[in-house]
Amino acid sequence: MKKSNLWSLRLGFSGKQASTIEKLGLEKFLKHSYDSKFDTEFPVFLQDQPKTALELKQIRELLKTSDPETKKEIQKKENQATAALKKWWIAKMRNDEFPLRENMVCFWHNHFVSTSQKVKINYWIYQHNMILRENAFGNFKDLTKQILKSNAMVRYLDNGDNKKGKINENLSREFLELFTIGIGNYTEEDIKNGARALAGLNIGDDGAVYRKNIEDNSDKTYFGKTGNWKADDLVDIIFEQKNIPYLITRKILEWFIYDNPPENLVVYYGDYFRKVKFEIEPLLTKIFTEEFKKENSGNKIKNPLVYILQLMDELHITDVDDAMVLFFLKQQGMDLYNQLNVKGWNGGNSWLTSQIYLQRNNTSDLLCSGRSITKRILNTMSNADEKPKAEFEKIEIKIDFDSDGNNKTIIAELSNRLLFTVNDSMQKDMENLIKYDFDPKDVNANFAVIRLFNYITKLPEYQLI
Repeated sequence: MKKSNLWSLRLGFSGKQASTIEKLGLEKFLKHSYDSKFDTEFPVFLQDQPKTALELKQIRELLKTSDPETKKEIQKKENQATAALKKWWIAKMRNDEFPLRENMVCFWHNHFVSTSQKVKINYWIYQHNMILRENAFGNFKDLTKQILKSNAMVRYLDNGDNKKGKINENLSREFLELFTIGIGNYTEEDIKNGARALAGLNIGDDGAVYRKNIEDNSDKTYFGKTGNWKADDLVDIIFEQKNIPYLITRKILEWFIYDNPPENLVVYYGDYFRKVKFEIEPLLTKIFTEEFKKENSGNKIKNPLVYILQLMDELHITDVDDAMVLFFLKQQGMDLYNQLNVKGWNGGNSWLTSQIYLQRNNTSDLLCSGRSITKRILNTMSNADEKPKAEFEKIEIKIDFDSDGNNKTIIAELSNRLLFTVNDSMQKDMENLIKYDFDPKDVNANFAVIRLFNYITKLPEYQLI
């Protein structure tokens, strides 16, 4: 696989940026990605959704006194806004010229997990998403402070139940275990005293605020330091600890390059991250430019998002409803803003169970035959013994190939674009699909090359980048 294609998949969600990487070079491409503008306009679909604690209280009161039809209508509008928010995000991933920011938003979203099912208020989920977007390439310490005091996180990890004299440790524990320093680098006393420092931090209009009557203003000892610590203080103290950089550098390497990153790289990049005072942009530049020079393809299983967006890009499919993309992701275990637990998606081998692999192959068959994916069809495709009962909608598909080439040059072209390695058996299979007398200018040539592409998408090697 050409490096430009490999890194387009790693840094974005498809091969769409490969030519730009070749033209600009990786460092300039990264600079354009960091400098890319993003939309800050408030989405129309959230206009009627509750935004403040008072509006939320009013909705709750209304639900108590409403008839079943009114309750159903309120719930319907909430569900529609939830779906619209996810589609809004998928559209950014699909359409941004430099999608690295949205890839980082997705990374942070799976690091600072906060699910819509638990939070329930779409506006808070939107706020959480925008905090990640605005700080995607910023400072990890500053981002952590903002997330710790976000309404979404406070609600998700039950800090509304954390009060002076009646402590809830959820947010304090996950802050240490999953968000910053990792297991083995703190004590149970640190968790308890961290929870006391977070006691009273509750939902506010623009973000979480301390409630004076339930906050704990006594001294707490946290990682050996004693004082009347609050949320920002906890972050400051944590970021002084020796092992703070390594959890996040391991997760960044896992997200972009290695399902099992070498420990020496975790430490190497972690030490650099501390040196640049936890600035994300220089860390990413160092990781990407140094790893770009290595032969390290085939070390990571594509997540479902990369798989489906690459498939659609290769086939030039532009008119599929983003809701269908979201449903595919949900079936593949990558439901946006609905991870199974606070640990987030496991990644790695969990992206390629036998069920997921089967569904990937079935989806490729469907799209390569010029049929659109729908919710009903995806539902039936999840059962290997059941044929789809829904009617298929025809879609126009085409694939890029050199019409002046021959069978071997076209096979090489697709291999270089799609596969990190090709063995003799695969080469023979591909030459049986596109034979020596293949005419690339024939009216049916496009369909023949799509059959070759369909074969490639089912190879285990295609699942890796």
